[in-house]
Amino acid sequence: MKIVIDTNVLISALIRDSITRKIIVESGWEFYYPEDSIHEVREHKDLILKKSGLSEYEYTKCLNKLLNYVNLVSKEQTAFCLDQASNEIGKTDPDDVVFLAAALILDHGVIWSNDKDFEQQNKVIVLKTKDIMRLFFLAPE
Repeated sequence: MKIVIDTNVLISALIRDSITRKIIVESGWEFYYPEDSIHEVREHKDLILKKSGLSEYEYTKCLNKLLNYVNLVSKEQTAFCLDQASNEIGKTDPDDVVFLAAALILDHGVIWSNDKDFEQQNKVIVLKTKDIMRLFFLAPE
């Protein structure tokens, strides 16, 4: 399963050693994140540091560890599906277009997001954290 994670999922995994982090690190699933959106995580660095209690060094170490389990989808790759993604959800949330484009380019990609904006489209499956958790706990070891 190819899963595009949205920024809130990645930030959640950074803030605490939670089930979200455990799934990303231990599931063995293929996770993807649009390279274009990595700035969103960095923009929230101060909030992440405050909520997590991590030092800057620990934050960087944790982000790098998580990114070892996440494939970055390049601008060049998402460019192929940006127009289609924009037509689907661009009016609802322009920042989410690149996530939909990443899922479309992955051919049967799934988006992991709790963002209701993705419900406005019908091109890819969107799973909430509770759905991902169910799959994780049901997956054979």
